[in-house]
Amino acid sequence: MKAAVLFNTGEPLEIINGIQMPALTRGQVQVKLLYSGLCHSQLMEVQGGRGEDKYLPHLLGHEGVGIVETIGEGVTKVSPGDKVVIGWIKGDGLDAPGGKYPHEDYLINSGSATTLCEKTIVAENRLVTLPDDFPEKLAVLLGCALPTGLGLVFNELQPLPNSTLAVFGLGGIGMSALIAAKLGQPRMLIAVDVTEEKLAMAKKLGATHTINALEQDPVAAIQSLTEGQGVEYSIEASGQTRTIEQAFESVKDGGGQCIFASHPRDDERISLEPHAFHRGKSIRGSWGGASKPDVDIPKFIALYNEGKLELDDLITRTYPLEDVNIALDDLHNKKIIRALIEI
Repeated sequence: MKAAVLFNTGEPLEIINGIQMPALTRGQVQVKLLYSGLCHSQLMEVQGGRGEDKYLPHLLGHEGVGIVETIGEGVTKVSPGDKVVIGWIKGDGLDAPGGKYPHEDYLINSGSATTLCEKTIVAENRLVTLPDDFPEKLAVLLGCALPTGLGLVFNELQPLPNSTLAVFGLGGIGMSALIAAKLGQPRMLIAVDVTEEKLAMAKKLGATHTINALEQDPVAAIQSLTEGQGVEYSIEASGQTRTIEQAFESVKDGGGQCIFASHPRDDERISLEPHAFHRGKSIRGSWGGASKPDVDIPKFIALYNEGKLELDDLITRTYPLEDVNIALDDLHNKKIIRALIEI
């Protein structure tokens, strides 16, 4: 099979042909990929933002859609021919390591769910079956962006109706969170980003106010919009330490909640005012929106089928696997919300 392989951090991915598929072990499933997503996590891996990479060379990607080809011992959740969503969040089923793929005189490593490849070996618990009538391209979002973004709102913040909420960073996760927040009927839904195109889309998806952080201080702007109080909830999904700090600074004293799903570089730290905690502000990180894939993904599909989730604009551009480095550059330069890699 063919795959995009990371050999050295800080260098482009290499497209390698003729990679062999190893035999399946207990709990593993072989899937033929149709589409893969691409997000900030892959960008961080390629750029070396997660610190020392001990598994080079390796495959990447953690959200995708494909067709099950074969199953390993003990697998009962899926069968050959099933259409499945691949995601990084553990669900029901057997856990298993990723495949080790022979090529020439070396092995290519992978995690329990990798998707930037024609075929992949995935742990059973990283798969959820997909109904035939759900769009395959949008289904990629069910592997990461939607469980994290929607989960931030539905599972964790659970904002009250008529509340005030700000979303910092309008990538796939941030836009998904904004869509979910809109369903909660907030009084004020503020979108913060640095690109006018994304802010315009946020407005279309339900934001009541938008702030371009390159043109004005978002904390001051939010204070002005809320008459000096701050918002009741803030969500951060941009991957910048300063943005996490701003999201925290933007929530009100006496119960304001900030939650962030992004992960800045491994060598960076956030700096927060200690007394803000005494005044009643709180902040916490999110691990995949606290989603349970086998429970939440069917719920998200139902919401989409009911016309309650406007997802069609979240896939900004489709690239062939050979152009994955172009897609990574576009993501780095904030030209896209979510890239779709057609395998």
